[in-house]
Amino acid sequence: MTAGYALFDTAVGRCGIAWGADDAVTAVRLPEESDEATARHLGAGADPSEPPAEVARVIAAIVDLVSGANLDDDLSWVSLDMNGLTDFQRAVYEAARRILPGSTRTYGEIATEIGLPGSARAVGRALGENPYPPVVPCHRVTAANGRTGGFSAGGGVTTKMRLLSTEQAVLGLW
Repeated sequence: MTAGYALFDTAVGRCGIAWGADDAVTAVRLPEESDEATARHLGAGADPSEPPAEVARVIAAIVDLVSGANLDDDLSWVSLDMNGLTDFQRAVYEAARRILPGSTRTYGEIATEIGLPGSARAVGRALGENPYPPVVPCHRVTAANGRTGGFSAGGGVTTKMRLLSTEQAVLGLW
């Protein structure tokens, strides 16, 4: 259940974050076509509110990361509320959180890491449903042979490439 949510400006546009009663992050949203759409995608059942100190710290870290100001922070310290997710989704998101800024992995590599080689498409589907970008950095996961793969956030692959460029990620040719 959402205790609150806030919208905030970043180098890629206006993002949103929602949190629960324990200040764990329940959702993060990259820019959508409008503030209303961003709030709707957060699943926010509350009015916008001033974020508590820990959530304000998360917002500041996201702003820094997407602007390229602090590529040393991988956001792995952010507390996420993963209630309602499947064990598979949790495993995929935890593996993705281990990818450092400026690095990429493939869907197949994530599948192998979580002990399910051959499930690259399922990994892609799970990342397409990621409720926490860029805290769970699904933009750092690419298709095989250097292809970008998809990106379900607003702006699609263009946003994915912008985030990777900001992080100075080295990609193969696609």
